[in-house]
Amino acid sequence: MSITNQAELLGMQKVSEAVAVTLKKMREYAQPGMSTAELDNYGRTLLTALGARPAPKLTYGFPGWTCISVNNEIAHGIPSRKTILREGDLVNVDVSAELNGFWADNGGSFVLGEDLRQHQALVDASRSILQTAIAHIHDGVKIAMVGGLIEAEAKRRGYRVIKNLTGHGIGRGLHEAPHSVANYYDPYNKSRFRKNSVVAIETFISTKATWAYENGDGWTLVARDGSFVAQHEHTIVVTDGLPLVLTKDNGIWE
Repeated sequence: MSITNQAELLGMQKVSEAVAVTLKKMREYAQPGMSTAELDNYGRTLLTALGARPAPKLTYGFPGWTCISVNNEIAHGIPSRKTILREGDLVNVDVSAELNGFWADNGGSFVLGEDLRQHQALVDASRSILQTAIAHIHDGVKIAMVGGLIEAEAKRRGYRVIKNLTGHGIGRGLHEAPHSVANYYDPYNKSRFRKNSVVAIETFISTKATWAYENGDGWTLVARDGSFVAQHEHTIVVTDGLPLVLTKDNGIWE
């Protein structure tokens, strides 16, 4: 969507606060020995208390309130009583929701407890690269240029990017135009970021793989070679200068 008045901006700020607060509190709540279903139910409770409706279930009938991916799962992990979190796990929580007709999306990977398997560097790279990418977005910038920047930054740090998972427009629905804000330079994408547009910017930084595949459950995406992937995502409003990061206060920006 494109912000046209103060009421729309306020609506986007409120839903973005809801998903950011939920993501932050879910990260704080997660602990070894907890199932991902328990963590997901906690997220549902938080969103409901804020008057928001979980977007994956609302839009696609996803079998969970939030997406929780663990270790080799890249995205869209289904919360389950059988999936028990362990010390040192690489965990990704992706929270999206609707509130009063406005939609926002926010996600982040983190290491649970002690970094037993040395995933923290990957997590730090994903978060830092997203911040760098966002800092280069303003009215008129080519979307492909930002994708190229993300890919170059990942390569410089010894990583790769997942090419079939992208950021997207958002606002009055979960997925809107622009429908592809890729993590690599796409020469066929001639679109540009436009002032006042609302976009969910995502990084998918990988230890080796460049493609995500569905694992057989209809939802969860993984790499076939066992790669690990860290993801971070913020909902922003494009301006003439630095973007307005609507989901910044989620505890993972810094």
